[in-house]
Amino acid sequence: MNERKTTGLPDKIYGDILNRILEGEYKEGQRLPTEHALAERFSTSRPTVREALARLRADGIIVTRHGSGTTVARRPDPDVRRFAPLETLSDIRRCYEFRIVTETGAAEHAALKADAADIAAIEEAWQQLERIIETRGIGAHDDFLFHLAVARASRNPFFITVMSFIEEQIVFSMNLSRNLSLVKTVERQRLVQAEHRAVLDAIRRRDPQAAGQAMRAHLENALERMFGS
Repeated sequence: MNERKTTGLPDKIYGDILNRILEGEYKEGQRLPTEHALAERFSTSRPTVREALARLRADGIIVTRHGSGTTVARRPDPDVRRFAPLETLSDIRRCYEFRIVTETGAAEHAALKADAADIAAIEEAWQQLERIIETRGIGAHDDFLFHLAVARASRNPFFITVMSFIEEQIVFSMNLSRNLSLVKTVERQRLVQAEHRAVLDAIRRRDPQAAGQAMRAHLENALERMFGS
């Protein structure tokens, strides 16, 4: 997922509007130009503009209400532009949404099925992430290995297969997320690591509900840190 095939003008319009939101030209709560005005700006048709707006709407960045037009709902972290092309953000969001569903289930099953070796593997992956923080590294692949260890602990090969199949997409999104944390504060890195720890501790306690909730919270928080206000 290092490169996303563009679909042409809708991608350009999507990127232009998103960049203006990131720059603060279009602020949260502010109304966007009309479809007609945007079509004139890009010398294109309104259906093409609608396609770009539909992506922004699906990403939760804009919202359209009858009678009040289209307004900016939220501003993603402006630093995302430093680490990923803007046109990849939709794919990253979809990846996280899929992971929230699947990895929550994997964590629940891990709490029920993991043996001592499985828990030790998750612990070792967590310790490696601790070392990454100490050395100010990125550790996207190490982060993936933590989540893969949880999937393996579920003892369900389908969770493992899914994780392995979309490894490239997951590592790509983790690289963005962890780079964003690195340019913020150590406290933010520690917060992410504490979320990992909550998953590990719940699995160790054999508490499937807590394990699932911890994993869901971790992934939803990652999504919010990236796409939230």
